[in-house]
Amino acid sequence: MPGGRLTPQERQQIALGVADGLAYAEIARRLDRPTSTVTREVMRNGGPAGYRADLAQRATEHRTHRRKQAAPRGPQASPPAHGRDPEAVRAYEEMFTTVLMQSGLPKMTARVLVSLYTADSGTLTASELVQRLQVSPGSISKAVALLEGQGLIRRERDQRRRERYVVDDDVWYESMMASARSTALLAETARKGVNVLGRNTPAATRLENIGRFVDFVSESIVRAAGQAREVLHTKPAPAPGDPATP
Repeated sequence: MPGGRLTPQERQQIALGVADGLAYAEIARRLDRPTSTVTREVMRNGGPAGYRADLAQRATEHRTHRRKQAAPRGPQASPPAHGRDPEAVRAYEEMFTTVLMQSGLPKMTARVLVSLYTADSGTLTASELVQRLQVSPGSISKAVALLEGQGLIRRERDQRRRERYVVDDDVWYESMMASARSTALLAETARKGVNVLGRNTPAATRLENIGRFVDFVSESIVRAAGQAREVLHTKPAPAPGDPATP
């Protein structure tokens, strides 16, 4: 799979492809690049409606310059945790952020969530997020409020009374339950329209069918989440040569 950074000429081809309404996979095929590379490039530089090759090139150069300035130097630089490749981790975080943005999360909210997911501790403070993402505290605060409202993170206080944001083993279960409750409310609202619009009328029939469908989906989510909840608590198997877990 071709690697390396996108060239200005490739960005021009991406811009032309986006303007022509081509699918990301088709643009990627013409460039002999992975589809994820093109998707990430467009989404992080204005999206389909705002992508411009020259601005994307300047943004990339700015990010590269900023990373070089921020890179720790000298003997104080600590080695990456678990021998990870920093560039590979950074590329993965960008790809994960792009996927979350495509699912509907704003960019900063997605970046905060990815930071928490990829932190071994699963928890970071606001100041740690500010330093890690190089953004303002206000941006972090807005993103955290949205994530907390959707049940994707929770807050807690550490021993130093600092507020920490946490993604734990049950956060996805709680999020699914919140989604199921929201879906159930949608079904109830749809059914209320049946009598208002007149039973057996086309509009009422449509709403009744929506209510039945959404009810089924909501119940399926609750049932499946309960059955699969223990998957979220699975621990990694010990590596060969590690002492047996008591």
